[in-house]
Amino acid sequence: MVKSTNFSQQANQKISREEESADPPFEETYKKLFDEIRIGKATSKMRNYQNLFVVEECELPLIDLELLKGREFEREECKRMIAQASQEWGFFQVVNHGISQDVLLKMRKEQMKLFKKPFHEKMNDKQLNFSAGSYRWGTPSATCLQQLSWSEAFHVPLTDISNSIHHPTTLSFTMEQFATTVSELAHNLARILSERMGYKSKYFREICLPQTCYVRMNRYPACPISPQVFGLMPHTDSDFLTILHQDEIGGLQLVRDGKWISVKPNPEALIINIGDLFQAWSNGVYKSVEHRVVANKAKERFSTAFFLCPSYDTEIRSCFEPSVYKRFTFREFRQQVQEDVKKYGYKVGLPRFLVSTH
Repeated sequence: MVKSTNFSQQANQKISREEESADPPFEETYKKLFDEIRIGKATSKMRNYQNLFVVEECELPLIDLELLKGREFEREECKRMIAQASQEWGFFQVVNHGISQDVLLKMRKEQMKLFKKPFHEKMNDKQLNFSAGSYRWGTPSATCLQQLSWSEAFHVPLTDISNSIHHPTTLSFTMEQFATTVSELAHNLARILSERMGYKSKYFREICLPQTCYVRMNRYPACPISPQVFGLMPHTDSDFLTILHQDEIGGLQLVRDGKWISVKPNPEALIINIGDLFQAWSNGVYKSVEHRVVANKAKERFSTAFFLCPSYDTEIRSCFEPSVYKRFTFREFRQQVQEDVKKYGYKVGLPRFLVSTH
């Protein structure tokens, strides 16, 4: 009887481990917020997003980077289109970007395998040879459902990726391939954008180093109350620029002309968007645009992003005068963002650093 009982317990424990959900415990952790919805007492502490609903679906400007290998007038036209899209949209798509479809497909496959691991395993950074705190999910500061991001992510510094080669796995090898090529693309785009402003130094290569740039692997689980919860709440990116590869599910939306528009997914292209630091550096010429991800009730969504960031001590200042923004370090900017999120539930961002006209 004793042996039988032990065997039964072991079997049940095995089944329990196998059946453990890969999804983070959103409903258990944010039970109070869900209860407010169920009993009709939910109150929004967000800014007044009266235009929550999407007006239309759009295709972002599409730029063929193969033109950069062409004749001089083709190269200059491609650079002009990159700068124009950065000024007018803050977002654009690129094809023939130098990152092979094979690498992108392998990256997505490894990403899906990683996120299928049980939740408790993903919480254990040491198992994956990532820095502590790389795995993130939900929104710890949320005080209402509209402040909750229904998503999970691995936020991995490039140095973690290069160091993981000492303990090689298919994931680490694929991430290294992806990070190497996407980092070079980011620096080339930053150089083009700075040249269009008449600034031809190696500024971005000097301040945006492997230890300060990140790859972020995102998963947005299917959400049972998707109309009331964001996959990723509205925000702008706190970097120079972001490169995103998304799947065919869609869900990315951005603000244009004061209205939310839905971005039509194009798995063949990479999406580029300008971050807050580039807007400040360009003195407001290039636009860091508010965007969000809406949750999907039936399907999970995957994306992979690269963030071009400087060191925390880097001083951000406009490339010409008179400047719209005060000078600030990246550390000061991040600290202000964290304070605002804690106090208000959302990021204020660059408006905090506008030069007073009084």
